[in-house]
Amino acid sequence: MIPRIVAAAALLASLPALAVTVTFEDLTPSTAYAGGGAYENGSALAGSFTSGPLTLTNNYNSSWGSWSGWAFSTTTDITTPGYDNQFSAFAGSGAAGSATYAIAYNDSTIAIPSGYQIASLNLTNTTYAALSMRDGDAFAKQFGGTSGDDPDLFQVVFTGYLSGSSIGTVTFDLANYTFSDPSLDYLVADWMEVDLSSLAAADEISITFTSTDVGAWGINTPTYLAVDNIVLNAVPEPSILLLGALAPVALLRRRR
Repeated sequence: MIPRIVAAAALLASLPALAVTVTFEDLTPSTAYAGGGAYENGSALAGSFTSGPLTLTNNYNSSWGSWSGWAFSTTTDITTPGYDNQFSAFAGSGAAGSATYAIAYNDSTIAIPSGYQIASLNLTNTTYAALSMRDGDAFAKQFGGTSGDDPDLFQVVFTGYLSGSSIGTVTFDLANYTFSDPSLDYLVADWMEVDLSSLAAADEISITFTSTDVGAWGINTPTYLAVDNIVLNAVPEPSILLLGALAPVALLRRRR
């Protein structure tokens, strides 16, 4: 009997997990943007929003009109520079031409719901960050400098945590101007898929940024990221696996 149980449990454990994609298309932002579309950045003071099984948090300061954490947006302005256009993805839409996507600002986190594991997500630059790096502004330098030879780099870092302890990181270059041949320098303007399966055991993913453009107050590059299509794998509970393993044994007993 025991070998049958072990074999059945091993088979069930090896089955591919059911993937759930968080697309944000079930959300409707209500704050209109002058350049078209709308966004939601926590000004309603709810403190979070939920799409599918995922809840993302934000903080809004009504005294200053400032926010951090997560927002969601349908704005599509890829030409207007500056802070007023902080909610637009530089790709001009959500991933694969969809309408709605999320914006992560400053240090943000993804709390992984119980019963799920992170698999991947799509990302791109925001228009605010991209134009700041491409052209420079009053607060941040033009990447590459006036000569185009400055070795500038802007990265997003995903760190997985399990019960508060780091289990690994995944780093992605949002702009890379470090090549000896400046013609190879690039600034991400399309939606890119990032594999986060190495962090699957994490119960929380933190999102932080690094940049070569740093001043007295920290990173000068606008620390924004557009995110869409977060893929979570649903993991069967151990009790479900055990029931599945015992089912063939019960059936065998009935036949005898």
